[in-house]
Amino acid sequence: MGKVTGFKEFERKDEAYTDVKNRVMHYKEFTISLSETEITKQGSRCMDCGIPFCHSGCPLGNLIPDFNHMVHQGEWQKASWILHSTNNFPEFTGRLCPAPCEKACVLGIIEDPVSIENLEKNIVERAFKEGWIKPLIPKLRTGKTIAIIGSGPAGLAAAQQLNRAGHTVTVFERDDELGGLLRYGIPNFKLEKEIIDRRIAILKAEGILFQVNVNVGVNYKVEELKSFDAVLLCGGATERRSLPTLGADAIGVVQAMDFLTQQTKVLFGKEVKDQVVATNKNVIVIGGGDTGSDCVGTSNRQGANSVTNFEIMPKPPGQRSPSTPWPFWPLQLKTSSSHEEGCDRNWLINTKEFIKDASGKLTGLKTVNVEWKMVPGQRPQLMEIEGTEKTWPCDLALLALGFTGPEKTIADQLGLNLDERSNYKAAEGNYQTNIPNIFTAGDMRRGQSLIVWAISEGREAARQVDIYLMGKSDLPTKGNGDLLGV
Repeated sequence: MGKVTGFKEFERKDEAYTDVKNRVMHYKEFTISLSETEITKQGSRCMDCGIPFCHSGCPLGNLIPDFNHMVHQGEWQKASWILHSTNNFPEFTGRLCPAPCEKACVLGIIEDPVSIENLEKNIVERAFKEGWIKPLIPKLRTGKTIAIIGSGPAGLAAAQQLNRAGHTVTVFERDDELGGLLRYGIPNFKLEKEIIDRRIAILKAEGILFQVNVNVGVNYKVEELKSFDAVLLCGGATERRSLPTLGADAIGVVQAMDFLTQQTKVLFGKEVKDQVVATNKNVIVIGGGDTGSDCVGTSNRQGANSVTNFEIMPKPPGQRSPSTPWPFWPLQLKTSSSHEEGCDRNWLINTKEFIKDASGKLTGLKTVNVEWKMVPGQRPQLMEIEGTEKTWPCDLALLALGFTGPEKTIADQLGLNLDERSNYKAAEGNYQTNIPNIFTAGDMRRGQSLIVWAISEGREAARQVDIYLMGKSDLPTKGNGDLLGV
């Protein structure tokens, strides 16, 4: 695959960023694309490795060496067809996926791995530019109707697959715009919303029906779902984890997702009452994951006085840890573009109290340093280090602590079973709940996870829904490709 000696001749090159001073002044994407010549070289780095572990690293089973080879050959349209055969939305994964495929790349054992994610992005952007991505309208309709709850990546992927099978699909979204967390949970500087709108236009042209401002179980009775032959629940894991700490009710202690959603809505001219802003404030972001990073980038753009990040876990090593050897996902320090824009990062620190004034406004945080005590056969124990208490000035504390699972409204009203982690329970392998015609996929089924997993789950669930309705399915299984692809 690629050029036989390409991995010896060419070094990995990634997209560059515009300088920090300029990019924090706006909410647009700020990457600087590589030239077509350089992208071709990057495709040429793909080794003839024999067993492409990138396949197993990718939840979608993307045919990575195949589209890399097409890029190397300059066959961009074929590369697009191969890429779309297993991935409905490479424009999302090419921007937002942490690229587990790259961590499993065989070349990564001895050199920097192939830049798979950036190749995905360049392939799909070339395909849109050249007009190769067109609506695929089914020639025949089955007469079967399907309701999909949630328009995030799982719901959208399932909708496209089931529509291609000839079913009539209606997607319900409780927000005022489509896309789920892609729309309001991901800052515009990481994913410009025109990217979502561009793909939604394709889905609508293919015949998929969408209804927004429909919150099933709230302003749409679950009984009305009985009019559909099958229902697929893809509502995500949106229950936010709180911090049961003294003073957590202070004015200025805010859930990260509320903060991010408000900023994106304001950016697009939507009315937001009492928007929480970081302007001229000392901001502390509690939580070191991607959402925390997004809060850092947004706070800097809003003109925060200072931005500090707390993480209760130890600082990961700069290189792959021996505890997570290749081809596993590595325990390794991740420094995002938002961190590089300005952030004081702190590890092994626990918030003990939110300090507020007489009016209830947040003025500071009390913390203590911690360590994790490892006891064989037991869960790690969090231990406070005596004498390390500290008070930090803080006007805005953003809780980026992840999600505990899906909301239970629909489950309660439909009588659906939950698993031991409080996710919607589905039979292993067929995504079917305890009610035969109701299925579930994505974060609602597996808990908070990656966009690439959501797309994979949506595709796999679509096949199972198709089998339930028709007795068989021509939709693809994971990694086998979709002959109805673009």
